[in-house]
Amino acid sequence: MPIYEYRCKKCNHIFDIIQKSAAEKKDVVCPECGEKETEKILSPFSSFDGSSCSPSSFS
Repeated sequence: MPIYEYRCKKCNHIFDIIQKSAAEKKDVVCPECGEKETEKILSPFSSFDGSSCSPSSFS
């Protein structure tokens, strides 16, 4: 299951939640202050298809 990062709108604490899908936001509560008003943080990620990079490109 994916791990999603959230920020508490009250205390600004950043925390991770394991969820089945991105749409599932029910019962997300800040572990620091108990606030239910949270926002999902879009974390940067990278991906490549393997065609533009090969092990010999790193030498």
